[in-house]
Amino acid sequence: MQITRRMVATCGVLGGNFLAAIEATIVATAMPTVVNQLGGLAQYSWVFAAYLLAATVTIPLWGKLSDLYGRRIFYLGAVSCFLLGSVLCGLAWSMPVLIAFRLIQGIGAGGILPLGMTILGDLYTIRERGRMQGLFAGVWGVASIAGPLVGGYLTDSLSWRWVFYVNVPFAFVAALAVGTALVDLRSTSQPRIDYRGAVLLTGAVTLLLLALGQTSGARVVGLGGLAVLFGGALVLWVAFVVVERQMSEPLVPLELFQDRVVRPALLSGFLVGVAMFGAISFVPLFVQTALGGTATDAGSALTPLLLGWVLTSIVTGRILLKVGYRRMVVAGLLCVSVGFFRLSQIDGGSSLWAVRAALAIMGMGMGMAILTLILAVQNAVPRAQLGIATSLGHFTRSIGGAIGVALMGAIVAGALPVGRDASPADMTSALQRVFVFGACVAGVAVVSAIQFPKGLPKEKLRAGSISTTVSVPGEPSQQTRLT
Repeated sequence: MQITRRMVATCGVLGGNFLAAIEATIVATAMPTVVNQLGGLAQYSWVFAAYLLAATVTIPLWGKLSDLYGRRIFYLGAVSCFLLGSVLCGLAWSMPVLIAFRLIQGIGAGGILPLGMTILGDLYTIRERGRMQGLFAGVWGVASIAGPLVGGYLTDSLSWRWVFYVNVPFAFVAALAVGTALVDLRSTSQPRIDYRGAVLLTGAVTLLLLALGQTSGARVVGLGGLAVLFGGALVLWVAFVVVERQMSEPLVPLELFQDRVVRPALLSGFLVGVAMFGAISFVPLFVQTALGGTATDAGSALTPLLLGWVLTSIVTGRILLKVGYRRMVVAGLLCVSVGFFRLSQIDGGSSLWAVRAALAIMGMGMGMAILTLILAVQNAVPRAQLGIATSLGHFTRSIGGAIGVALMGAIVAGALPVGRDASPADMTSALQRVFVFGACVAGVAVVSAIQFPKGLPKEKLRAGSISTTVSVPGEPSQQTRLT
């Protein structure tokens, strides 16, 4: 079989996907050892918060810049930034320094996943995208499952620093493959960068995430400071919308939110993020406190969710064009809601298998819904907006996840007794309320998904579509026409 440049670029993107996905779980395994060596237990959560903050803030920026200047240069920039941050994290000598280097790593992570999906959207037709995005999700699932195992082995056998150094070969291969195989066609017009919009969006998201972090954990600021953070975020969001309406080339084209496919996709994605990150955050706590399970039991409980997600993503990519957006998203979100409802019925007398069964249903629903939402957005926009549209999907899910974790944390705190330690029964009751909330959020997402137009997605070329060259030296040029 002849190896084409498109195949090489695809392998590079999948390698980058594996790189970002394994990072989500491998670091958590090593952190107890990191704290023992570096100290700074009070700053433990900031190792994760700094990474999430940097990644979320930069997602729209990477997407828009790739629309203006091409995918290749910014994908390589994202991988390089992630690589630099990883090496520096491995060299960290104190917890504050590690947190600072995690910011650098997070900036790179903000570009790797959305730009990778965007590149696949560039290189493959509508009919091919489903299969490729399903493969993308499969790699993510394998990396998520392997992360804790690899992290534990490296930490015990070598050093916690190797959970960061292990990123080096994956980053190098991903950059080499994409850098040598992908060729962008540059626009002849002179692009304008929306600096004001970028600054306002960065400030708004930063203040919002900092405020949400105060509501779901130990407060660094009082109620007055919390009000300032939320108020400042609101003011900057309003200013951002005003500026974007005035720009000829805005960072986030507001007309995207008027599209009859993009609007419900982003809204549903936001609500899925609220539910999804809540499940991942609170199910391990539920297993350990309500069921009396071990840390290993808590970690393995999420495996059915990941496996269900991967398997249904692969199937969804193959049948989406036959089934249609609305049916697939509604079916997936109903599964998520049912999974949460089943979790809310589990108590201390239930078995771990009951949790696993509920999470398997939930994972199947997420696989159907999230992949469909990604493809719906990509297939609805012209090539010139593919990067920012794909990035917005990731961005809304990330913001939804931050809000979801904060709200669910507040529900748990409000349900626990004041002035005395919580018993297992108290924790069970509090977490059951969290799962009821998750079921309700997924139910609201079902209503938002009904806004999708009826019928099947149409495989056609949009006016103004652009070709991307994917040929290798010495081969005939192959161009994929993009929608």
